[in-house]
Amino acid sequence: MLHNLDDKRHLQFWLLHTLGWIGFAVVHYLGSLVQEMRDAYLWVVLLDAFVGWLLTIPLRYVYQRAWYWHPLKMILTVLLLATVVAVVWTIFKNHSYWEIYRHGFQPKSWSWAQLYLRHTPVSFYVILSWSGLYFGIKYYQTLQREKQKLLTATNRAHEAQLKMLRYQLNPHFLFNTLNAISTLVLTRENDTAEKMVTRLSDFLRYSLYKDPIKKVPLQQEISAARLYLEIEKVRFSERLKVSFEISDEACQALVPSLILQPLIENAIKYAVATQVEGGRIAISAKKFGHDLLLEVADNGPGVPLDGGLPKSENSGVGLVNTRERLAALYDHNFSLVLTHNDPLGLKVNIRIPYELDTTE
Repeated sequence: MLHNLDDKRHLQFWLLHTLGWIGFAVVHYLGSLVQEMRDAYLWVVLLDAFVGWLLTIPLRYVYQRAWYWHPLKMILTVLLLATVVAVVWTIFKNHSYWEIYRHGFQPKSWSWAQLYLRHTPVSFYVILSWSGLYFGIKYYQTLQREKQKLLTATNRAHEAQLKMLRYQLNPHFLFNTLNAISTLVLTRENDTAEKMVTRLSDFLRYSLYKDPIKKVPLQQEISAARLYLEIEKVRFSERLKVSFEISDEACQALVPSLILQPLIENAIKYAVATQVEGGRIAISAKKFGHDLLLEVADNGPGVPLDGGLPKSENSGVGLVNTRERLAALYDHNFSLVLTHNDPLGLKVNIRIPYELDTTE
């Protein structure tokens, strides 16, 4: 998809670039008709437009790099290149005018610079206009891409929410939780049962009503994870051991809502539930440079890793869903890596940009 988008932008450049110089030639020629120039001037106009077309092509590749520079550096670069190209283009235009329209007339040596560099300001404004149009169109295309990414992220988030309702809060989870509550009631552990109902209610409220499109502080995600794990602890009792290591800086970072949920649920399902003695889940988060690093590790049997996500239908659903959401929200500026835990188990590491809520 990205390759097709690059091809489309490449084609758009050549189309607009060519149409722009054709328009320049038409306007320039119509102006010559007002001045009653001879028909030979048409060849001068066509040649000038063609050379302008050629000279501005290299500017595109320089401007592609300059787009990411500091604004002042970018502006100075554009002005310098526009001046250089304008001087070269002006010399050629005046030379072609003398050769074609004046039949090889050569100006005197003392007036060479004056004659061959005249109208340089006009050429400068033309090249500067070309540069302005280039950056204007590129900025517009960037806005369109950002809108498209936002729409994609919105769709992915809604899909993630639907998938969450399908495989994270599945009937088995609700059945097991309600069964555990029922057991507590039968054994007259009413206080514990009441706490479980409250936790289940809070977790369902967070899962169902939290907007999956918006990013939330990590501390909210950790609170939701604790609710989920407390519910699961009723099922597994001492078989489920959990540890958190969240730095203060990481707590304030913004993350996609419910980004940890499928990773924790996978760890419980494949690392804790499958072992008689249970297992341990370690959740950590810290800031590293300009990035936020998240990790969910377990000491279960692990899964085969072949340089990507697990191929198994039973183990990779939540991971694939998570990667899709991250790709939609952060484009290429993220990573999701699976590694073997030492000595046993699986670690899922997520790296995303470190962002803070600036609306407050």
